[in-house]
Amino acid sequence: MFKLPFVFAGALAAALALAPSANAVDPDPHDWDAVLEAARGQTVYFNAWGGSENINSYIDWAGQTLKQRYGVTVTHVKLDDTANAVAKVLAEKAAGKDEGGSVDLIWINGENFASMKRQGLLMAPDWTTALPNWAYVDHENKPTILTDFTIPTDGLESPWGGAKLVFFHDSARTPAEEMPKSSAQLIEWVQANPGRFSYPQPPDFIGSSFLKQVLSETIVDKTKLSQPVTEASFSQDTAPLFDYLDQLHPNLWRGGKAYPQNYPDMKQKLADGELDIIFAFNPSEASAGIAAGELPDTVRSFTYPGGTLGNTHFVAIPYNAASKAGALVLANFLISPEAQARKQDPSIWGDPTVLAMDKLSEADRSAFAALDLGVATLKPDELGPALDEPHPDWMEQIEGEWLRRYGAAN
Repeated sequence: MFKLPFVFAGALAAALALAPSANAVDPDPHDWDAVLEAARGQTVYFNAWGGSENINSYIDWAGQTLKQRYGVTVTHVKLDDTANAVAKVLAEKAAGKDEGGSVDLIWINGENFASMKRQGLLMAPDWTTALPNWAYVDHENKPTILTDFTIPTDGLESPWGGAKLVFFHDSARTPAEEMPKSSAQLIEWVQANPGRFSYPQPPDFIGSSFLKQVLSETIVDKTKLSQPVTEASFSQDTAPLFDYLDQLHPNLWRGGKAYPQNYPDMKQKLADGELDIIFAFNPSEASAGIAAGELPDTVRSFTYPGGTLGNTHFVAIPYNAASKAGALVLANFLISPEAQARKQDPSIWGDPTVLAMDKLSEADRSAFAALDLGVATLKPDELGPALDEPHPDWMEQIEGEWLRRYGAAN
């Protein structure tokens, strides 16, 4: 989701490689009544990306609900990069602050999770599967709930939502039948329509996701993506990706000399007619934008028949969190049928659920079935295959090489 400053992380990691984790007694989610009792009166500092008004409003609603039902106060620490929260926990560990840390819950996935797991920065494993609402989670049919960017989650993070790379266009300007069906066709479309496509500059999450999509389609030996980078063959393995980008960039918006800041900026440029194709990691994003009056009602979605990236995003509790019981209560609430149905509503957020419908009560299934997913949301059988995320090691090096070749100040 967001990126760890690896230079800083690497320096501290060398010092902490053999450092023990905290010895504080963690709350036991198997004794849920005790967790609720310990949580009452606690304040949970939830470190989560704060760049979207609808997501911020949803977190505010969750916080108000927890306050009313459980006496837990939730403070949303709004991040522009999850790496900042990860670095904070890492610095606290380096300083010997093994209890009373400043971060209680982090919205996380990918390389940030891999880094925290590798460096022992997360609360003891298997708390996730002991949450009462884990009973509703569809871990049997959604493998990315148990494997985050090829890294086993081991109960160290609780799923919050699903993600799938989806493209959007305004059907009033660009016919659906002319939309590309692969990265190879996208570059042909861009060459025929110069200045009408772009992507955010990595390490922005959406920009990096575009690079991963192209990498997944162009690398010769796709099995390599499930493993760490092999230094000796990195240049050869990524040559097709950078050859692709070399051809793409001269025909990007503003000739590739500047980039959209992030997804909201791309969305605005689609609405303003500056871009014709944009993309997001949420299949309901276009319908949510239409419902919010941010996009015209003629915007529609499409994916590639050969597949686009798919993953799960999570919440995790640092090993030294000050309010672990409160964080457990919040994590459990976020995977409740009530909270998940509200989150999937495009008029609220539109984020896909991680729950299995056949595990829910009839009333809860009806709540999901009653959701109007919107005119621009593809049906599940129209989304196409989900491509696995590459091992986190790949993007650390690809982003560095991208910045060296194409980086520009926005």
